[in-house]
Amino acid sequence: QVQLVESGGGLVQPGDSLTLSCAASGLTFRAYTVAWFRQAPGKEREFVAAIFRNGGRTYYSDSAKGRFTAARDNAKNTLSLQMNNLKPEDTAVYYCAADRSLILSSITTEGQYDYWGQGTQVTVSS
Repeated sequence: QVQLVESGGGLVQPGDSLTLSCAASGLTFRAYTVAWFRQAPGKEREFVAAIFRNGGRTYYSDSAKGRFTAARDNAKNTLSLQMNNLKPEDTAVYYCAADRSLILSSITTEGQYDYWGQGTQVTVSS
């Protein structure tokens, strides 16, 4: 079965950097659009970044543009999220997600993704 496992979360100070990883198994990774979402306390899950399947483009939320970099390694079945200049408002549980049949217009929609990891906590605090 498809499994997504996130890692790399932790407690950091404002301005620090952190890299999250997501290891995927049970799927033909390159054929899936993969994404990062996050959920802050008391808020709904929100889109952060996505990389379209089969060598497609990377897309970012406005809050992630310029600070976060998503990347995928199809040979290793991994997805990463490099986060720089972290802010307290970046505090959230970060999830990776995957779907095989997404169209571009749905890439930011949580409900369109079939597979999810368990999440990893990122806390930005001084």
